[in-house]
Amino acid sequence: MLDFIEFSLLDVLDILLVAILLYYIYKLLKGTVAINIVIGIALIFLIWKITQALKMEMLSGILGYLLSGGVIALIIVFQQEIRKFLLMIGTTNFTNKRNFLKQLKFLQTEIGSDIDTETIIEACQKMSKSKTGALIVIERTNSLDFLINTGDTMNALLNDALLQSIFYKNSPLHDGALIIRDNYIVATRVVLPISDSTKIPARFGLRHRAAIGVSEKTDAVCLLVSEETGEISYIKDGGFELYANYTDLNEKVRKDLM
Repeated sequence: MLDFIEFSLLDVLDILLVAILLYYIYKLLKGTVAINIVIGIALIFLIWKITQALKMEMLSGILGYLLSGGVIALIIVFQQEIRKFLLMIGTTNFTNKRNFLKQLKFLQTEIGSDIDTETIIEACQKMSKSKTGALIVIERTNSLDFLINTGDTMNALLNDALLQSIFYKNSPLHDGALIIRDNYIVATRVVLPISDSTKIPARFGLRHRAAIGVSEKTDAVCLLVSEETGEISYIKDGGFELYANYTDLNEKVRKDLM
């Protein structure tokens, strides 16, 4: 008589929670150097299991001590990622059905961004020509309510003219950042956390540091127009994203918002 493995509802929940945890870890490490460290740890763990199966006691013992004693070292190495992970969990809005579904969007087969990226890029192009400084933050899955509260709330449908008027140098709203959520401008004059990274070149000012800071702590993406040079920067995951032209930039932004 064959024995079948018992599979209960708790097992399904266990698998689902592990999948969500792995997804969040992947989001934090994607496109960073840390992913190589994770791959290295995974290889050591695999070799350890193989040596255990082959009963290679000396080597398996060494690898076992290395893995068990490396927890503190991992916390030190991944302190930024751990901090970002906790912030990601803490700012998740589970009371809002729409935002909760956004947190679980990796379970859906297809999701399209309803944000008009072409309008944003076009407005940035025009502000670039006039060297109008701008900092646009686009919310993705992490709620930015904790930042919205630092600025002036707004609920205006995204459009080219409004973006340019907000960042016009004589506008009372031009200081600080602007936050976009679901194709709506939800806040202006927002105060962003400043990155303390020493890798940022000295030629970049507070606007760039603020954009990098918010992208380090959340999964938001930022479009920035330099007031000095008119250069448009695209910032994601705490770094500058390179692009060939404005069409390429639009495709990158659209892809990242999907």
